[in-house]
Amino acid sequence: MTEVKSTQLEDASIQELVDKARTAQKEYELFSQETVDIIVRDIGKFVYDNAEELAKMAVEETEMGSFEDKVLKNKSKARVIWNNLKDKKSRGVIDEDKESNLVFVAKPMGVVAAVTPVTNPIVTPMCNGMFALKTGNAVIFAAHPKAQKCAEFLTQKFMKIVKNHDGPDDLIQVVTNGSVEKTQELMQKADVVVATGGGAMVKSAYSSGKPSFGVGAGNVPVIIDRNINLKDAVEKIVDGASFDHGIICSHEQFVFAPEECFDETIELFTNTGKVWFTDDHNQIQKLRDVVFIDGHLNKDVVGKSASEVGKLAGIEIPASSRLILLPADGSGTEDVLAKEKLCPVIAIVSYATFEDAISMAKSNLLVEGAGHSAALHSNDDENIQKAGLELPISRLVVNQPSSTSAGGSLTNGFAPTTTLGCGSWGGNSISENLDYKHLMNVSRIGKIISDKKVPTDDEIWA
Repeated sequence: MTEVKSTQLEDASIQELVDKARTAQKEYELFSQETVDIIVRDIGKFVYDNAEELAKMAVEETEMGSFEDKVLKNKSKARVIWNNLKDKKSRGVIDEDKESNLVFVAKPMGVVAAVTPVTNPIVTPMCNGMFALKTGNAVIFAAHPKAQKCAEFLTQKFMKIVKNHDGPDDLIQVVTNGSVEKTQELMQKADVVVATGGGAMVKSAYSSGKPSFGVGAGNVPVIIDRNINLKDAVEKIVDGASFDHGIICSHEQFVFAPEECFDETIELFTNTGKVWFTDDHNQIQKLRDVVFIDGHLNKDVVGKSASEVGKLAGIEIPASSRLILLPADGSGTEDVLAKEKLCPVIAIVSYATFEDAISMAKSNLLVEGAGHSAALHSNDDENIQKAGLELPISRLVVNQPSSTSAGGSLTNGFAPTTTLGCGSWGGNSISENLDYKHLMNVSRIGKIISDKKVPTDDEIWA
């Protein structure tokens, strides 16, 4: 593989970056909705049109994930995010509630510090950059060190787009020679922080003293209900769990299957031709030991292929296998396989009743991943509602591959994003998908409601 070339950006101090961003933002906030939308569209279109080159860059620099899947991810995320943004008002008067006699006016927050992860070095800066510019802000990227070159390349290309539409210099910038200290300083000096990455970094964002939006750990349990098309459910789980070598936080991690069709479920997994399964206790333990070291996820397996994970465990797994399926000893604290695995390894257990499945899924989430997501394959509205009510999650993905749907798609109602809030369960400020609306202030103009009937005290306290 060829090395990603450095983009040779000037190394400026954090204060210099923020000062330049403030100057650019003051000019940019005067731009019309039409011009803003053209810039935002062109940023998404650049990633869409150059999906292959950008996927290659990401795999070469990070040494994580699947080139083919990253191509699909670049295209699909660019497409779905712009499709969601293109008709939305985000500048000036954006709405009016005639019944309440309120007028809503959008105003930018200022300078957005966008901390981006090694796992999504292209689509996360694209997404957060589009959100920031849609709402009249400037943005400064702080990339993971192993994704620095991707961030610098994108910054240059995005700024070229800004300049093509007579936008100001320095509207989009990137921290060079990044470090933990520089990222912390940026978060403290910006006006708002979007922190997509590990728990320590997200905690640091919330400690910065600035409004922050972070993410929590993912550990998606997936329940297969009875009376469904089992083959269809299995194929969707395989597609979701194997996507980009399991690097996406919303990918299926642990399968709960009805006990009477447990063997059939495993057979359907292996019949896809994409799944390697073993019930050999020694092999299962070898894989446990390589995925988790002293109970903690081994960074060396993150984003690696199934065959590469097998090689690390001393097990030969065919290159054609996209996913490793292992029977677990139980849920929650009963097996370390119940924790998040950012690689194409998933676990499976059987359940007797749907209530048992929910209880076990909940126990997994309470070990790791509370507030993030769960998946369910079901045609039973009562069971769907039961799962939604009882699981500590911000989103329940129904009859879809979780990894490619929880962050929004063209066929569901989740806001398209790369930053999935996990609510108070995950130590986050929002329990929904981050959207452009989170990066703007809204002024409300309130006028008296002339025909409003004022209730009497007796009516109020009745």
